[in-house]
Amino acid sequence: MSGGGIARGRLAEERKSWRKNHPHGFVAKPDNAQDGSLDLMVWKCIIPGKPGTDWEGGFFPLTLHFSEDYPSKPPKCKFPQVSSILMSTHLELCAYLILNEDYGWRPAITVKQILVGIQDLLDQPNPADPAQN
Repeated sequence: MSGGGIARGRLAEERKSWRKNHPHGFVAKPDNAQDGSLDLMVWKCIIPGKPGTDWEGGFFPLTLHFSEDYPSKPPKCKFPQVSSILMSTHLELCAYLILNEDYGWRPAITVKQILVGIQDLLDQPNPADPAQN
């Protein structure tokens, strides 16, 4: 199986697993390709704000872009323009910490773990990390 076949196979399994069991309020699904078919390499996601935090009641969209090298290499995470530049910058830094192949990425990390990890970092940033102020 080629590298792309491995990536697509893994993503198909992750989609199946997500559909059976995912955290309440979260959305993660492959985008539609131009021909209307599912594009397993691009996922549209929504992370809900965690109850009891400043983010409660918010919904934070993002897109995960997977390469043919997935799961050996992490997906790229893109946040569309959100209400404030600070928020967008904070989310980009959080995602960088989870999805940096030189920092802490492991091929066993799932889409569910990525999204829950970003939700956790929204309210519990790691001030000891030099990437966060």
